[in-house]
Amino acid sequence: MIGVLGVLSKFGVLGKFGVLGKFGVLGKFGALGEFGATRGALALSTGVFLTAALAAPPADACTSMLVAKGATTDGATIVTYNADAHELYGELYYTPAGRHRAGAQRDVVEWDTGKLLGRIAQAPTTYSVVGNMNEHQLTIAESTFTGRKELEAPAGIVDYGSLIYITLGRAKTAREAIKVMTNLVAEYGYASTGESFSIADPNEVWLMEMIGKGAGNRGAVWVARRLPDGMLSAHANQARIRQFPLDEPDTTMYSPDVISFARDKGWFKGADEDFSFADTYNPLDFGAQRFSESRVWSIFRRAAPSLGLGPEYADGSAPDKRLPLWVKPDRKLTVKDAMALMRDHFEGTPLDMTKDVGAGPYAVPYRWRPMTWEVDGKKYVHERAISTQQTGFTFVAQMRAWLPAAVGGVLWFGVDDTATTVYTPMYAGIRRVPKNFAEGVADRGKFSWDSSFWVFNWVANQAYARWSDVSVDVQKEQRALEDGFLADQAEVERTAVEKYRRSPEAARRYLTDYSVRQGEKVHTRWRRLGEALLVKYIDGNVRDEAGKVNHPKYTDTWYRHIVRDAGKRLEVREPKPAAAAPVAKPAAKPAAKPGDARRG
Repeated sequence: MIGVLGVLSKFGVLGKFGVLGKFGVLGKFGALGEFGATRGALALSTGVFLTAALAAPPADACTSMLVAKGATTDGATIVTYNADAHELYGELYYTPAGRHRAGAQRDVVEWDTGKLLGRIAQAPTTYSVVGNMNEHQLTIAESTFTGRKELEAPAGIVDYGSLIYITLGRAKTAREAIKVMTNLVAEYGYASTGESFSIADPNEVWLMEMIGKGAGNRGAVWVARRLPDGMLSAHANQARIRQFPLDEPDTTMYSPDVISFARDKGWFKGADEDFSFADTYNPLDFGAQRFSESRVWSIFRRAAPSLGLGPEYADGSAPDKRLPLWVKPDRKLTVKDAMALMRDHFEGTPLDMTKDVGAGPYAVPYRWRPMTWEVDGKKYVHERAISTQQTGFTFVAQMRAWLPAAVGGVLWFGVDDTATTVYTPMYAGIRRVPKNFAEGVADRGKFSWDSSFWVFNWVANQAYARWSDVSVDVQKEQRALEDGFLADQAEVERTAVEKYRRSPEAARRYLTDYSVRQGEKVHTRWRRLGEALLVKYIDGNVRDEAGKVNHPKYTDTWYRHIVRDAGKRLEVREPKPAAAAPVAKPAAKPAAKPGDARRG
């Protein structure tokens, strides 16, 4: 999805990040939006096709993982999310619960363009929301798959972003969320392209996929699948639901016309039970497999290595190789495991981004855009990994049914690249967020030392310059902070539950104070880390713990790259010693003549 050009462009005055856009005065979180003054939001995915065989990846793209009960060590449900966009400023928004007068309405403003799409009836009561989790632990994430071009520009007034945040304000459970979202689309029409939604509560985890009906048509077709207990799934800008049960309402829900609509368009002619949502509405091509399914594959291969899912599921060489919708992890996952799965550059696989010359001398697992390029008439790609430099914000949502919702829901929140972020606990019941994470501190075009987004980007960009060395220091500090939060979690929650029994509001105040302190601590520690890194690695030097400046060599592999490119020019040529001058032979004495001896 790409905004109109010029002044109305995606990042212009009326664009996604402009005055009237997603973060502006009239935007999703603007003065006339649902949640008041400017607030943060998700990224948008767009796809630009170069050829029928090679599609460019979305300019803004997201990754989400879903983990059902039975697949976690403590019985929690988990949803993860990376909001990736080169112009997205990462922040943690907070919306208090509200009561609204009878007959009240709210604006619906399109995230991409800032266009006011219309007005809908406001709910009498709305719930508090921290990021993408509400006070009942309901969590919703997304990734955009766009889908068939024929289905773009449907006639509706509720875009996918509005669906997420309106629903978080109105629903308590995942099933209720699906009902709210699909009812909104049915009543007011859908205004976006294809979308995958992760929708979870403490008991159930659902994957719903939806796409509009094209220009001039209202509504959408959709299907939702509940993850079986013990299973893990993921999506990353490619529709994933293929065939689905037609008569299992406990596990599967779908729009009444999801199949008949495709038949009427001539896109499907088989038996209903053979219908595939993904193959019909978002057919897989090389680009989708290489840039999108590859991220799902990397989660699956690490969570369930026993399945033996090879790189042919991700590299585009075997388009008929299709990943399952979900897998059973080889062992049950912790929150820390979920964080680790969202930190990935295809390490140890044929797609490993640290191994080719593009990684430079310090094995940097990042490539600057564009991701598709051409040399001498041939097209090439850079890999698109889960960990990426353009992440605005990321979270791991932990939902637990056996605790009060204010305590059981934890949004482990971070800003910028997952490889260099720190997931910090923000509880579902908090009443405010740390100022360094809060909206309005800075923006994508204005640096501030008070903004965690900018401090984390400062540290990450130091790491990108010398990854193999600097990332070790970054990840040491990352582990220290996250392991500390995880070690303290049980005691923090024991105290919160005790307070909750006496006074739910006292527990919320306690968790608010705790979450704010941790956010502030992370910000302070990360700024100090950045300062220390600058001192340690300035000008290509490496200062050791004793303060001595060292000059470590490049690896032999990198030196060989240099030799192949410029060896003749750079080769040291020792001058040959001058040849010694020949030694002159002494002149021979003339031979004595006969009789000379007698004359002397």
